[in-house]
Amino acid sequence: MLTVITGGSKCGKSSIAEDILSGIPGRKIYIATMEPYGDEAHAAIERHKEMRFGKGFETVEKYTDIHELDIPDGCGVLLECACNLMANEMFSAGEKEPVEKIMMGVRRLAEKSSELIIVTNSVGEDGISYPPETMEYIRNMGRLSCALSERADRVIEAVYGIPVMLKGSL
Repeated sequence: MLTVITGGSKCGKSSIAEDILSGIPGRKIYIATMEPYGDEAHAAIERHKEMRFGKGFETVEKYTDIHELDIPDGCGVLLECACNLMANEMFSAGEKEPVEKIMMGVRRLAEKSSELIIVTNSVGEDGISYPPETMEYIRNMGRLSCALSERADRVIEAVYGIPVMLKGSL
């Protein structure tokens, strides 16, 4: 089962994803994609670690190349988050086809896991024109969000901490 959780910044996506994964029996793998650059990133990482504390998640830090992960068959997986992964692939790794590369990894993770939950963000909705590299990132995130949602069994939008089903059911 593939679940995609989207929404704006600080709207409860991670809490919803962790609650869903907590209800899954067996091993739970948390794939953390945020590269720790700067104080804000370190603070966000610490906040997420505190949220996960005591929930039985095994954290794997993987900033690029998620297709290389060897996860146990039948485990639950939470990938947090697709936006960081895209930025890492594009800007740290210089990947020319980041959507295809990420989707290859998603397919592999989905085949091995009993439940794959991917957290992403709504980007590009502000209507502001950004520098070309940022606009390319926004375009790629739009393409990735469409590809993920098409493949997903469930798509949830987090609205003020409330899960709103856009596809499938809980």
